[in-house]
Amino acid sequence: MSDGPVNEADLDWTDHEHGDRTFKRKQIGDAAGGEQLGASLYAVPPGKRLWVRHYHEGNEEAIFVRGGTGTLRLGPDAEEHTLEPGDYVALPAGEESAHEIEAGDSELRLLMVSTMNEPDITVYPDRDMVGLYAGSPPGGEKADRTLSTYLDINAEKEYWEE
Repeated sequence: MSDGPVNEADLDWTDHEHGDRTFKRKQIGDAAGGEQLGASLYAVPPGKRLWVRHYHEGNEEAIFVRGGTGTLRLGPDAEEHTLEPGDYVALPAGEESAHEIEAGDSELRLLMVSTMNEPDITVYPDRDMVGLYAGSPPGGEKADRTLSTYLDINAEKEYWEE
């Protein structure tokens, strides 16, 4: 249950730096007591990228551009779309929503929301990789996860093989 409104100014940024994937994040949904819907504010410096291109099999996401410009690479073919303030993008579960975001010449500010269903599978098509999550969804409390792993998408084992 919510304790009332949460103001973004009262929350600290969490910095993420992984090469050209550099951004800041405020998890406002969690701070407000959200359980079934996650929401995060992002600030992406000029020319930097957000998360690795991916899509979810069990969760829907959405993007609302609050400031700056950028490029969205969307779908199986990574078709490029310009992002501007006021743009909204729905990302239903599945391959058609594979996405990656890159900031333009100024800082890109986004509000991203998602359902918080678990278990979930996240597919990273450019890396032939999958992420498996149970106990807590991506973006949820890591300490509550009973399964959180990344695997080669082609890793297989026969059911009866020991």
